[in-house]
Amino acid sequence: MKNIILLHGAIGAKDQLEPIAAELKQQGYNVFTLSFSGHGQIPFATNFGIEQFAWELEQFIKENNLDKPTVFGYSMGGYVALFLAHRNPTILGNIITLGTKFEWNPSIAQKEVKMLDSKTIIEKVPKFAEALQKRHGQDWELLLQKTAEMMLSLGNKNALTLNDFTSIENKVWIGLADKDTMVSLEETTAVYKQLKNGAMYMLPNTKHPIESVNVGLLVRIVQGTL
Repeated sequence: MKNIILLHGAIGAKDQLEPIAAELKQQGYNVFTLSFSGHGQIPFATNFGIEQFAWELEQFIKENNLDKPTVFGYSMGGYVALFLAHRNPTILGNIITLGTKFEWNPSIAQKEVKMLDSKTIIEKVPKFAEALQKRHGQDWELLLQKTAEMMLSLGNKNALTLNDFTSIENKVWIGLADKDTMVSLEETTAVYKQLKNGAMYMLPNTKHPIESVNVGLLVRIVQGTL
């Protein structure tokens, strides 16, 4: 059985990937999911950010004795996987991303941070606030704060430069939803062109949230990379 790890995005958790995991399991794959520290009611680690999450992914692979597993990373999860591939070229197998934001600068970070104000969410989108509290527990507002700090840090200094992607030897499929308003075609294409073993795919009639994805179609794409 082929091993695949599914990684969630920022302010997400592994439960969001259960529909994809269930479908892959039905197709005969050995599927692993994890929530990064601070997410999904997992305690916060001393550090928070891409480097910390990449370390957690690396430890997860070692603890489960996985030999170059395939990784599907949604949004931030894709960034974490590529960061780890850049840092440790021998630990991962194929990488599939979807909706990963690669372009960061101060203005982009400021724009994204505005979406993470807990008081505004409670006032304007109370159902979303309830969902966040249910998913992450009583520290959900702290998670938003730390995620905002992470984004501002990326805006000041991107953890991966375009040139960094040229060193990644893994086969990488870069994915984008055609109606994603957070991630641009231009930044996605720019990264794809830097990869030595890269390919690109687009999901039709799909928005950024993972819940909008056609699971059957995505699983067929993932199967084609395994």
